[in-house]
Amino acid sequence: MAMRFTATRSWRGQLGLVIALLLICAALSFATPAFLTVPNLLNLVRQVSINGILAVGVTYVLLTGGVDLSLGSLVALTGVVAACFAHPQQYPVAVPVLMGVLAGAGCGAINGLVVTQGRVAPFVVTLGMMTGARGLALVISGGRPVSNLSAEFNTIGGSDVVGVPIPILVFLSVALASHVFLKNFKLGRYIYAVGGNENAARASGVGVKAVKVFAYTVCAALAGLAGVVLASRITTGQPNAGVGYELDAIAAVVIGGTSLSGGVGGVGGTVLGALLMGVINNGLDLLNVSSYYQQIVKGVIIVGAVWMDRSRDK
Repeated sequence: MAMRFTATRSWRGQLGLVIALLLICAALSFATPAFLTVPNLLNLVRQVSINGILAVGVTYVLLTGGVDLSLGSLVALTGVVAACFAHPQQYPVAVPVLMGVLAGAGCGAINGLVVTQGRVAPFVVTLGMMTGARGLALVISGGRPVSNLSAEFNTIGGSDVVGVPIPILVFLSVALASHVFLKNFKLGRYIYAVGGNENAARASGVGVKAVKVFAYTVCAALAGLAGVVLASRITTGQPNAGVGYELDAIAAVVIGGTSLSGGVGGVGGTVLGALLMGVINNGLDLLNVSSYYQQIVKGVIIVGAVWMDRSRDK
């Protein structure tokens, strides 16, 4: 009965998100003719893809009842690492992609191990990683963008397949694979179990610590993938990239119906939340809203998302 209620609430929440998304798109199409133009929509989906990949990754962590504040810094670090291996005629394009993802996964494994073995609050651990990863990105790059990247590498973020930008294909592939994994694989169900009731999961024989380490590792690995896509899109590894990305990603996940308390939510809502955040950001840019006011709007959205999450829990 409880599962039926949770599923019903999830579908109602996602339907509400779809309606809200359509209404905002309709309002923006009237407010600015540039919104529905092909160049703007292509730019929009490219922007959404980065935050979307990050949001799918942090969904794993939030479902366990944790949090990851290091995503933005990991995007910078992994982008720099990938760029260092992406110079022309240096390595095949798979090498910088793999190095970026592995760098992120390594940082995520450290986060997970400190949280589980050291019993340190996820907020503190990932805040420390946020600072450390940013510093490491600056050290590796010498404080300067890593440029002169190969054309093959730049194709990842700047080219299309049958008119569809590659970044959005990467995002959709990650979202689909994660949805199938969380809903149909035993380890995916364990993630829900740990977030729903950690003590009950442990009593049932679930390796709670291993599940949490896995969630943080996947989250950071996807941050590494997002860093690779971003570095390819802007054709440089920027050590100062990704500032504030973690807040947009977490806001997208919570708006999508994933509870900060863990155990409730899913990738479908996360995708809708990422689209909603992307449309809002794009609309504010088209309406020439000052970046100062945009920060205020984002702050209100984040607080509103948490408030909405608490209301759902009640």
